[in-house]
Amino acid sequence: MPFTGLSAFPLTPLADDELDEHAYAAQIGRLSGSGVDSITALGSTGSYAYLSRAERARAIRIAVDNAGDVPVLAGVGALRTSDVVAHADDAERAGVAGILVAPVSYQPLTDDEVFGLFQDVTRSTELPVIVYDNPRTTRYAFSLEMYERVADLPGIASIKIPGVPTDPAEAGAHIAAIRARIPARVTVGVSGDAFAAAGLDAGCDTWFSVLAGTLPAAAMRIVDAADRDAAHAESERLRPLWDLYAEAGGGLRVMAAIAEQLRWATRSCLPRPLHGLDDEQRRRLARILDELELLPR
Repeated sequence: MPFTGLSAFPLTPLADDELDEHAYAAQIGRLSGSGVDSITALGSTGSYAYLSRAERARAIRIAVDNAGDVPVLAGVGALRTSDVVAHADDAERAGVAGILVAPVSYQPLTDDEVFGLFQDVTRSTELPVIVYDNPRTTRYAFSLEMYERVADLPGIASIKIPGVPTDPAEAGAHIAAIRARIPARVTVGVSGDAFAAAGLDAGCDTWFSVLAGTLPAAAMRIVDAADRDAAHAESERLRPLWDLYAEAGGGLRVMAAIAEQLRWATRSCLPRPLHGLDDEQRRRLARILDELELLPR
């Protein structure tokens, strides 16, 4: 089932402002043998919002062709519903196992508009849909009522929630409150790498992981920890990395810098106007990676 376990969110590296197909195919190939449960192409870490329809379609095809037996999910968010449907059609033709839909907007969206988006998308495709609740980028935060309303639509398979509370009791209560509102067929996945151990401990079915898209072994040490204490300890060990995420506005720039350091991507692999880490941050990241022994040998 592609909506449980560890889902890796890889970069979509560019070179000279064009999709670096060789680098992207190599990254998907590395993930295919890493043990992750699914690969989500064109998530926020994959810079989907900055890519044209043709670039997205090509990236999804490369992902499916190089993922081996690992299911591929694809982000299809866009400003216009007709474009979301078009991206979903491209993803379905490429053979993905499901699609990830964020309520992307320029004008703030109402609850009815968000519901209408998911209603239109689920009516237009046979693919399972993951609801992407990412208020940091979309400026729309799902309420419990909206989780319930959208999850009742046929075709909704999972909800990707933001980070959970750090207090274990509060985190457990939060996940229980969501589950009380949604059908049993709909899984709940945590995002925000720093919150993964807490989310999994609270009962989330999935970790939608930025880290796993570039350094899957590091993410799997949290998932495969012998018990909750070990998982939390491993997550806390990575605190310097999580702190750099926060400083850099999220994991995207950090993962891009790691890929560039490993020569898995060219320098400045992000789409403009995005800039990567500055030189001081890159030096600090290199020390973190070395001290925590995170790089593949």
